[in-house]
Amino acid sequence: MGASIKIRAHEIDGQVTVKSVINHPMETGERKIRKTGRKIPPHYIREIIVSRNRRIVMEAFWGKSISRNPYLSFQIAGRKGDAITISWLDNRGNSDTATTQVR
Repeated sequence: MGASIKIRAHEIDGQVTVKSVINHPMETGERKIRKTGRKIPPHYIREIIVSRNRRIVMEAFWGKSISRNPYLSFQIAGRKGDAITISWLDNRGNSDTATTQVR
């Protein structure tokens, strides 16, 4: 697991900066296939959950307006060695989870 999520987390003076890229198509359901004129079905991330040492520190509820392969960056309190986990769930029931250690 975690193949769709890349995470980096670095601590400076008790503040952890987390940067992540999620490989996901994020289709709105509004685009059409040129040759057929049929709409591409919606496929987007609905929920993001971030935890530090198994405790949820952030939840985000997304919609179809987020771009393909979304980049997520934020800061939280923490220290070197903490485990940062990012999980997502999309509108089709797909999900993924990845964990990294704060450096």
